[in-house]
Amino acid sequence: MKSAPQPLLTAIKVLDSISIGSGKLVAWLIIPMVLGLVYEVVARYAFNAPTEWAYDMTFMLYGSFFMLGAAFTLQRKGHIRTDTFYGAWSPRRQGWVDTICYLLFFFPGLIAFLILTWDFFWVSFQRSERIVTSPWMPIVYPFKAVMPIATALLLLQGVSEFLKSVYAAAKGEWL
Repeated sequence: MKSAPQPLLTAIKVLDSISIGSGKLVAWLIIPMVLGLVYEVVARYAFNAPTEWAYDMTFMLYGSFFMLGAAFTLQRKGHIRTDTFYGAWSPRRQGWVDTICYLLFFFPGLIAFLILTWDFFWVSFQRSERIVTSPWMPIVYPFKAVMPIATALLLLQGVSEFLKSVYAAAKGEWL
């Protein structure tokens, strides 16, 4: 990397590696999701024997897959950005805008979301909540635990992105 201080580079590397590792791990959720869907389609249409569990499992895995991939997507610069103006700006200006946006919008919003989703999960866990509209009646709290976990992962990657944007604002170059 550039001539940034070693502690900054180390912090960014550690935070990025958490997002990359969790993203690669979560990517494997696609396999049971697809297998469940294929099993359901074959059972339903070839044997006229639909499952009770496939829809719930797919719903929960896809939601988990989507949410837990957010930090990896942020690390890979895959989130939506309006490049009409941003792309033409200098790295210093981009860094300033990103720094301000992380401080004003990203961190406060995600911290609030983390608090809310933790409570949402904890109540579900204490009650051993189940999906009562499903004949399978799966427990819900593991699925609800994904929300605060995904938010925490996204916050960690946000710290890395924030550090990169502060560096760009100060030095006029991206790490």
